[in-house]
Amino acid sequence: MDAAAPDFLDVNGVRIAVQHRPGNTAPGIVWLGGYRSDMMGGKALHLDQWAAETGHACLRHDYSGHGQSGGDFNDGTISRWLDESLAVYRRFASGPQILIGSSMGAWIALRMAQELRGSGNAPAGIVLIAPAPDFTVALVEPQMTDGQRRDLAEKGSFEKPSDYSPNPYVYTRALIEDGRRNLVLKGIIETGCPVHILQGMEDADVPYRHALTLVEHLPMDDVTLTLVRDGDHRLSRPQDLELLTLTVSALGERIASSQPGN
Repeated sequence: MDAAAPDFLDVNGVRIAVQHRPGNTAPGIVWLGGYRSDMMGGKALHLDQWAAETGHACLRHDYSGHGQSGGDFNDGTISRWLDESLAVYRRFASGPQILIGSSMGAWIALRMAQELRGSGNAPAGIVLIAPAPDFTVALVEPQMTDGQRRDLAEKGSFEKPSDYSPNPYVYTRALIEDGRRNLVLKGIIETGCPVHILQGMEDADVPYRHALTLVEHLPMDDVTLTLVRDGDHRLSRPQDLELLTLTVSALGERIASSQPGN
């Protein structure tokens, strides 16, 4: 476990917990976790350990309402978590970076790439794990029961059982409505950098066809899709973690070799 005390960055009045490991090997890596996940998850810690061993910088943070950050989870929206991620990135990331987004974090990563495109600190590469862009509209809303729709209308939120926790997922009206304002699968997505997608074909939460749809919306970028035939949504088995670090390492070497002076 990473026992280091986090740094805290105030973003819109909320203390956001950050773990930043400096490095001297480009590019750095930036972890963006999933819905209700935090920076102490298995994949995040595995990447942090890889970065420590290879000299790459590693930047992780908890969204508001997650992990060690302040704020109420039920106040969270894609826009809010995007703003926090951009603030952390701009404060701590230096030089070329690879954004690594897991599940909802992939949506955040794609939106970050859109917001940063054309700037001096745009990402140099992106790795997406079981990407769930537009999940509120594409995956949650179509599966809502009549009772959940009624709860959303009358109570402002509804619950859905989780396979990963005894506590159910909570989806708020604010999250659903804000999701519609952050859709990326509505046209061409231009990240301006190479993108590598890792997707399990046995993913019960984000069907692998969702990743195929995402590829169709990235016609301008250099995109690689790796399908793991027996992989689930988490892709956290030893062989999945090895695939992840091999993917990040190869992309990092490619980015480093393309830098001026190499």
